[in-house]
Amino acid sequence: MNDIRRVLYVEDEPSIRAVGLFSLEEVGGFAVEAAGSGPEALAKVGAFAPDLILLDVMMPGMDGLATYRALRERPDCAALPVVFMTAKVQPHEVKSYKELGAAGVIAKPFDPVALPDEIRAIGAAQRRPGA
Repeated sequence: MNDIRRVLYVEDEPSIRAVGLFSLEEVGGFAVEAAGSGPEALAKVGAFAPDLILLDVMMPGMDGLATYRALRERPDCAALPVVFMTAKVQPHEVKSYKELGAAGVIAKPFDPVALPDEIRAIGAAQRRPGA
């Protein structure tokens, strides 16, 4: 089974990144590589080989949408599940992320206790036929 074990977590805000890392590593038991920007994520993704990318949308410089597009241009990342994390979760916004091909959307502020289960549920949905 293709379980989610390795997560590349992209978040520019250090305090949010710290909470997310704690949640993913300590609560969820995932192996996590953190990146503070889109360019840093693109530099790390190949060597880390994540099962899923958790990607902040609003970042200075290269935002999450630009990072997502750059990831999709890479053969090693073209099919990698990407989950957007954002405070912009109005129905039309979530719909637009899904239309881009996002595996899921997690609202900020997120629940650190629930985050690992949300990641696992999104990963499980990706494995189902027709998902």
